[in-house]
Amino acid sequence: MLSPSLVLLAIFVYGFIGRTVYLSLTDWGRQMALALHPTIHFVGLDNYRELFTGFLDVRFRQDLVNMLYFTLLFVGASLSLGLALAILIDQQVRGEAIFRTIFLFPMSLSLVVTGTMWRWVLQPRGGVNVLPAMIGREPWTFLWLSSRSQYLRFDWQHLPRYLGVGIAIALALVASVGLRRRRRLGPALAGVAAGATLGWALFGPGSHVKLLPFPELHGFNDALIGVVLAATWQMAGYTMALYLAGLRGVPSELREAARVDGASELQVYRYVDLPLLKPITLSALIILGHIALKIFDLVFAMAGPDNAPTSVPAISMYLTTFRGNQLAKGASIAVILLIMVSVLIIPYLVNAFRSRRAELG
Repeated sequence: MLSPSLVLLAIFVYGFIGRTVYLSLTDWGRQMALALHPTIHFVGLDNYRELFTGFLDVRFRQDLVNMLYFTLLFVGASLSLGLALAILIDQQVRGEAIFRTIFLFPMSLSLVVTGTMWRWVLQPRGGVNVLPAMIGREPWTFLWLSSRSQYLRFDWQHLPRYLGVGIAIALALVASVGLRRRRRLGPALAGVAAGATLGWALFGPGSHVKLLPFPELHGFNDALIGVVLAATWQMAGYTMALYLAGLRGVPSELREAARVDGASELQVYRYVDLPLLKPITLSALIILGHIALKIFDLVFAMAGPDNAPTSVPAISMYLTTFRGNQLAKGASIAVILLIMVSVLIIPYLVNAFRSRRAELG
């Protein structure tokens, strides 16, 4: 039974992934898109170069920025709200089962249903915008899903410089962790690499590299707030369930020992419960992160495919492939999404595999 499963997995998962990667390196599209026997040429990384530096692909670049901000806000809000709800329910409140059901109920809905419901809630001339009118105040006029106001803007032209600084900060953090663990060689190498990368980005060749011949500003769109609210409403109950299970698994002896030593309830959570919940936080981070990176149906249901302020790369992939008939460029966007999700998931899987092997001896 195992061999047929492996064959099917190899063909319909990894085979299709390989086919998509190959297509992303060709010029298949436009006139050749629907041809019975299309003539396809190998063009290397041209599709990727156009996506990141092409004059006509400004929307894809804004989509990447939207996805980055959405991921940070959605994951942060879901983890924070889920943990807060779990701590409140862990206080042995009356009617705990009812509260658990209420908070978990949104997760049972599909993202399309959630998006449709929140689209009504956030409509400009209704929903939450008319709540102030119920107490005699002027209704709000905030454009939840169509606002074009942007904050935290940066110039895409200087992206290599920003990436260099980000990598240098990450290496510095690695060196700091290594020093705290009293290692020598690793932190020293990471520190040297951090300094070299920072110098390259700020004073070396990296400071002169420009992806575009003109400034192109991108930032956080206000319209994403509505999408973040809907996604957090959907998944906060899930993180609450994870954290609540973790809190119920903390040995009561540890908490009592901390209280005997004079710790307050807040300090018990800070120094006893939260460190023991780190594996749960990591698991929730991975799951929520990969949901955010490939988000499609929620955005499609809430704002439609043509609303640029809320668009994400998955929407661009759909439009490029099936509306624009640029099959190769759509495959390139799919590969970029695959790489981003892999960067998030593969280290987690490797760590889980090593932990499992260590447990088995």
